[in-house]
Amino acid sequence: MIELCGQSLVRRGIALLRDGGADPVIVVTGATGPLGTGRDLTGSDLTGSDLISADLTDADGREAAVISVHNPSWRLGMGSSLAVGLAAVPAECAAAVFALADQPLVGAEAVRRLIAARTGGASVAVACYGGRPRNPVLIGREHWREVVKLAVGDVGARPFLRAHQDLVTEVECGDTGRPDDIDTPDDLARVEALLTGTTSFPT
Repeated sequence: MIELCGQSLVRRGIALLRDGGADPVIVVTGATGPLGTGRDLTGSDLTGSDLISADLTDADGREAAVISVHNPSWRLGMGSSLAVGLAAVPAECAAAVFALADQPLVGAEAVRRLIAARTGGASVAVACYGGRPRNPVLIGREHWREVVKLAVGDVGARPFLRAHQDLVTEVECGDTGRPDDIDTPDDLARVEALLTGTTSFPT
């Protein structure tokens, strides 16, 4: 719930997925509690309505569909949140794009490219930056059961991807953004400096 350039990371994550063509967007919360019951790290009241606003619309002006689910077992690690999120995906969805809220430099075009790869026949597509696989990741519903089975502890889809490299379609996205993580206050300051133009992207 930390803010970056005046906008929470979760709001940025929703916009990333929605602008990239994902619908609906599912937000999995953990330590902050269910939406509507806690306070974010800036001291502001945190409610579900904070997540859906006028700036979260697609190109046709439609409001974003956001489903919020809480993972009460978040202490078990990322794998448990992955399972909770997949369980909330509507039945009509044939694939899911996984993205992390702490990677705000990832561009919406990366999501669009993964969805295009799915349309082209890929059952698993991974965004790559300079040839290195990172996030986001798209995985077809036909693989979700095994994804959840292998996602034990503080890992997400990585064990599944490593076990089934033959299924992976790598999609280069280095020209669309960067996969930098925000894990520390220094990371936050560095990413904010990049976004505000007070420092430059390294070449």
